[in-house]
Amino acid sequence: MADKPRRIVLKFGSGILTKPNGNALDPAQFRRLAADVARLVQRGHKCVIVSSGAVAAGLRVLGLKDRPDDLATRQACAAVGQSKLMQAYETAFARHKLNVAQLLLTHSDLDSRIRYTNAKNTLRRLFDRGNVVPIINENDSVAVEELKFGDNDRLSAEVAMLAEADLLILLTSVDGLMDASGKAVPVVSDIDGAAKFVRDEKEKFSVGGMVSKLQAVKLAVDVGIATVIANGRRAGEIAAVLRGEQVGTRFPARTEKPHGK
Repeated sequence: MADKPRRIVLKFGSGILTKPNGNALDPAQFRRLAADVARLVQRGHKCVIVSSGAVAAGLRVLGLKDRPDDLATRQACAAVGQSKLMQAYETAFARHKLNVAQLLLTHSDLDSRIRYTNAKNTLRRLFDRGNVVPIINENDSVAVEELKFGDNDRLSAEVAMLAEADLLILLTSVDGLMDASGKAVPVVSDIDGAAKFVRDEKEKFSVGGMVSKLQAVKLAVDVGIATVIANGRRAGEIAAVLRGEQVGTRFPARTEKPHGK
């Protein structure tokens, strides 16, 4: 992949934003990931982050050690944790003289023509500023889809379409889609056929697994957005993806994008 200016959506799962025990944010990870994204912005790329982690950020505040089972308490954790999540991003990006913008979306926002257009226009205006990184999360205190099923995987694909992205990078705590021998599959063109490799590798503090990631990938590649699943715990992974190196699992776009910039 040539290093020309692109629109890139990066999805950060809970598993790469939290400490090993999963019940608190990991400042070291935020610093490293922010530095990686800042380098992309400095090279002219337009970057959007779709971020999980609000629930984990709110656990300690509510005196909880584990992710709660009931939806109302998960939503309460998200309501408390969202500001802490944004504070972590603000602190990390300020080191690179970049600002962050928070957008909380629901799937119904993206299903509404008016709200979809408003969100698209907001992103375009933020891109025009050049020094702002939009951070998008599901509005977990009022919506339930990602809290229950997808850890923002589907949302990241929908945001990639909203942003008219060239590339979607799903960063998780594994090396990509793993085959039966435990090695990452380098390239996948047949997503339905790739389901045979899927194992239940969800983490304790995450609701997303490889199944939800493949569903998100299919949404993106079917409208012309190349997608990569890579390890967000490994330094240099984002830059390697942009250089076209063989990291993670690549999913080539199936069609040309039906929209222009």
